[in-house]
Amino acid sequence: MTWLLLWLAALTTTGARPVQLAKAAADEAVKAIEKDRADAQDWLRTDPTSYLATIDRRDFGEKKTLTVGQATDNDVRLDATSIAPHHLRVTVIGDRFHVESVDPQARFMVDHEPMTDATLPPSIVQVGRFRLRLSHQRFPALIVFDPRSARFKDYKGLRYFPIDLGYRYELPLTPNPKPETVIIMSTRGNQRQATRVGWFDFVVGDTPCRLEAVRLLEPGVDENDIQVFFRDVTSGIKTYPLGRYVDVKKLASGTYLLDFNAAYNPACAYSDHYNCPIPPKTNTLKVAIRAGEMDSHYH
Repeated sequence: MTWLLLWLAALTTTGARPVQLAKAAADEAVKAIEKDRADAQDWLRTDPTSYLATIDRRDFGEKKTLTVGQATDNDVRLDATSIAPHHLRVTVIGDRFHVESVDPQARFMVDHEPMTDATLPPSIVQVGRFRLRLSHQRFPALIVFDPRSARFKDYKGLRYFPIDLGYRYELPLTPNPKPETVIIMSTRGNQRQATRVGWFDFVVGDTPCRLEAVRLLEPGVDENDIQVFFRDVTSGIKTYPLGRYVDVKKLASGTYLLDFNAAYNPACAYSDHYNCPIPPKTNTLKVAIRAGEMDSHYH
């Protein structure tokens, strides 16, 4: 009787199974994942825009303009002799930012080019040794990075589950018949808007799983950028309590690559200066996804 029940359960299980790769393709996939992990470690440890480089965040709130400079009356104070007392004025104009020098000798860098006036999309500008992220997300803010941030001393690497291609899927997206705008709550209490584009159905072990896929409706987000924010049985035990993210890639066949070996922690796992989407309750899996990034406990 037991075997019959198992057979019937298998028949009713729906969703994609892990992709079966030939040895050469599997070896190539493993090498790519290993490289991505090594690059992530190096970026966190040394990059001037590493999460560990963040030192300040200032939300625009009700303001349209924030000032940046060495003087104490600025909205964002950069304490370095290379910074003018009143260096920049940054104004939100729709989906973009108008950045202009205030003091006559003040300059900022965009792609290594010195400027005094520019209207920019969400991006990063350099001011002296500092970087300023022009963050929009419909809740504009300036995030300050310092390559001399004391938090670089906290670096202790990143932790990952062993690579397991049993968590790698090539599967169709079940499209939402009526794409709708949904609210994704964030760690700073903001209600961020997204389009629910559809669902991915797959099987972990013998358990059918479904995850909602969304596209954030924010400046700088490409129409083809689809993200999955999820929690699973490992959340708060082996992995970051808030949950993890995984980006999906559309393949030439029209299906998508959903590889949980590439699951990663939100920026908020490393710094309080970010505004991170919170996985919706519907994206809480009843299985353990023992793949991708673990919690390295930077908080």
